[in-house]
Amino acid sequence: MKNKYFAEALGTMVLVLMGCGAAVMNGGATSVSAVLTIAFAFGLAVVAMAYAIGPVSGCHINPAITLGVWLSGRMKAGEALGYMVSQVLGAVVGSAIIFALVHSGAVATGATQTGANSFAEGNLVPALIAETVFTFIFVFVVLRTTDPVKGAGNFAGLAIGLTLVLVHIVCIPITGTSVNPARSIGPAIFEGGEALRQLWVFIVAPMAGAALAAAVCRER
Repeated sequence: MKNKYFAEALGTMVLVLMGCGAAVMNGGATSVSAVLTIAFAFGLAVVAMAYAIGPVSGCHINPAITLGVWLSGRMKAGEALGYMVSQVLGAVVGSAIIFALVHSGAVATGATQTGANSFAEGNLVPALIAETVFTFIFVFVVLRTTDPVKGAGNFAGLAIGLTLVLVHIVCIPITGTSVNPARSIGPAIFEGGEALRQLWVFIVAPMAGAALAAAVCRER
């Protein structure tokens, strides 16, 4: 595999399929064990893809990470846009697979049929805060551990994946955890309804968190 855009699409597809798939197949985050299962599904998917496609594309598989990398001066605007488009396409494919599995009647479904993000009525402010802050933390770790000079080297993928696990453990009860616009866009397209109406939160807040992380990393 040599095409970095295909790698980003494939990696994002795997992330959505494994992470959102875990949420759907386990009946939603209805218990501590379910929350941990979903959190580790997302985190382990990132670890796996980091080592599988990292040498090809850097394994962003998240528009917020791509924004942070671009704002940090590590890639050009055109390349960043290409990454983001590829990530969204990959997320749509991953969501389509989950949708097909659910509608085949072969599996039970959780709170949503695609693992779409959502927050309770009246919880807009907490949702915005959570998605901004937790994306900031996640992208900050990504940028610091992948720093070409002071980064974590071959351990970066593990650190990033485990950070995503931690983020999910805390944030799942608030929004289902996005910290990744592509991860939210794909499922929302198939879920429709409230997921689409709330989608703007899961695009704006993660991008804001990523921009903040890039700004902090520049002040080193």
